[in-house]
Amino acid sequence: MVYGLAVEEGYLDAVTAQEKLGLTAEQTERAIETLRLLHLLRPMGDADGQLVPVSPEVAAAQLVTPMEIEIRDRRQAVEQMRSDLFALTPLYFERRKLRRTEEAVDVLQDTAEVLSVLAEISARCRKEVLTIQPGGGRPPTVLEEAFPRDEAMLQRGIKIRTLYQDTARFSAATRDYVKAMEEAGGEVRTVKDLFGRMLVFDREIVFIPSHGSAEGAILTREPSIVGFLCAFFEQTWRSAVPFFESLAEDIPNDVKRSILQLLIDGHKDEVVARRMGLSVRTCRRHIADIMQEIGAESRFQAGYLAAGRYSLER
Repeated sequence: MVYGLAVEEGYLDAVTAQEKLGLTAEQTERAIETLRLLHLLRPMGDADGQLVPVSPEVAAAQLVTPMEIEIRDRRQAVEQMRSDLFALTPLYFERRKLRRTEEAVDVLQDTAEVLSVLAEISARCRKEVLTIQPGGGRPPTVLEEAFPRDEAMLQRGIKIRTLYQDTARFSAATRDYVKAMEEAGGEVRTVKDLFGRMLVFDREIVFIPSHGSAEGAILTREPSIVGFLCAFFEQTWRSAVPFFESLAEDIPNDVKRSILQLLIDGHKDEVVARRMGLSVRTCRRHIADIMQEIGAESRFQAGYLAAGRYSLER
């Protein structure tokens, strides 16, 4: 209300404000000091003790402009630092080629480091991303984190191709993600089995899981390794089918064949579930449905009865 009085009168002094607003001297002094700090009051020329109101737009400009300049300068400094450091990347990898082959990789120790490097490389990707995601449907939280990054790359004209296992089709969260990706321009296919996760950027940089670490990853630019993994991806891609092709609620025959073959080979339910990218509960339900369908009372009998129906090959 002190600022309102100043605007109404065209000027303000402490005594007048105190009398008209019924404030104590301490309250008036504190209000005026606050308004001056916010640049909403300024001294009136040579008039002793009198202040004039300043428009909020002018006050905002006086307060915010120095902050904006500081932010701009800091952003420029960050970009310059990043540019200077990235300029050393070719030298780094050229020199690493001179060292032993087993040292020609970068080991990323934990999830935070992996995500940080992944975000940086995604932002600098120029042409293409190849992805292999085994293990059935992916957790919704992971998909929510990945989609904005993937969508941003697609909007920049980056081509993204992703391979899933067939069992990923049974995950509602994964279906929603794939639908959104395809609407944005990505391509997604599935195959019966995949052995490992992989990310390839511009056929120059590859991320693969770190052995023995659930959180870490290995990054390599070594041309022979990258070329080999890209060739593997292309071979698998040619045999894969579009994600939504022949999508049905029932278990596809090739999935039934795979489950039965693993059971006949003596694998436990937990191993079958992991290989098929299913939860143990879902896998056991499928096993029960399959055995009921073919009238089998044991796994051995299931293999014998299914041989003709599903053309199992040992």
